Amino acid sequence: MNRALIVILAAVTLDAIGIGLIFPILPRLLEDVAHTHEVATLMGIMLALYSAMQFLFSPVLGVLSDRYGRRPVLLISLAGAAIDYLVMAFAPELWMLVVGRAIAGITSANMSVATAYITDISAEEDRARRFGYFHAMFGIGFIIGPVIGGILGDIWVRAPFLVAAGLNALNFALALFVLPESRKGDAATKFDFAALNPFRPLGWAFSFASLLPLMAIFVIMNFVGTMYGTVWALFGQDMFQWNGLMIGLSLGAFGLFHAGAQALLTGPAAARLGERWALVLGMACELTALVILGFAMQGWILFALAPLFALGGIGMPALQSLTTRQVDGDNQGKLQGVLASLVSLSAVFGPLFFSYVYFLLQPTWPGLIWIVGGAVYLLALPLLLGIRRTPIATPAPEG
Repeated sequence: MNRALIVILAAVTLDAIGIGLIFPILPRLLEDVAHTHEVATLMGIMLALYSAMQFLFSPVLGVLSDRYGRRPVLLISLAGAAIDYLVMAFAPELWMLVVGRAIAGITSANMSVATAYITDISAEEDRARRFGYFHAMFGIGFIIGPVIGGILGDIWVRAPFLVAAGLNALNFALALFVLPESRKGDAATKFDFAALNPFRPLGWAFSFASLLPLMAIFVIMNFVGTMYGTVWALFGQDMFQWNGLMIGLSLGAFGLFHAGAQALLTGPAAARLGERWALVLGMACELTALVILGFAMQGWILFALAPLFALGGIGMPALQSLTTRQVDGDNQGKLQGVLASLVSLSAVFGPLFFSYVYFLLQPTWPGLIWIVGGAVYLLALPLLLGIRRTPIATPAPEG
């Protein structure tokens, strides 16, 4: 791997750790600031607001990175995140936390710029493997972050915000002093500020016939992906009477296998099978694991299924690589912004859907939630027939 790729992957990992640090202590912080123990609604609002800001601003940051270069957009967003977490660490009022969480959602939208950067520096045949690295590093960061956040939160509930600020400052330093620009912008041409409309890139993406099935599959896979974080802990408690340690161990096993498969298996699978069939293999493995999990009656089965779920992890990087083939280099930032926006949209509605369905199923058959997720997954299979290998050079004109 070249230096630029190592630096961008390190930045992604640090970013994921910084995001994950906050999750274990956010409920307690809300209790302290709002002076109530009934914070479920507030938690829902905070999570939805964070994802909504990502949805709105991921395309905007992608467009700006196409125009002005990846590096300046990354620098501004990382500096803003560091300042935001620092302010949140000492925020005395609830409204300040809410505003801070919204700003955090905006700055975390820079993942679209990071994926565009990887596209810039990677040949087409290397993209699936490198997107596998990207997802693996983000997953590892998300495993490490909550563990550190939980430990720090027991010392002082606001300490994780300070560490998150420090990690973003370190990220800023990496980007400033080590990360080269992957694509020079075109600042000489007059900028069309209408391009900052967050819905305009979505309209642009929908004008590519070859992108439509890929984006639909992308939404379905990410929508189902929200199910794990939403009901995994509840399922472990209800079915197996697991405590926090067992839930953490199961999530850790799930995350480690998943990250390992994305880092080590995506490239060979895409090279041997092609990206389309690597996607099919990943979907088939995850669907099989979901059906088995639906009938699981003992906790060890969840651990035994970790490798099968991990094989499912090769599907997303393969899909992301396929999408990059559909547009030219001048629009990769815009494309990655659209994809990041779709991820955020899934993160708004997925937890609401799966938590409600689990609430209905929990008294009779909690495991049925996994089969429901598998049924949603099946909606993607017919869309595979619409995937084209060759890109469409020019979309329909924007209105």
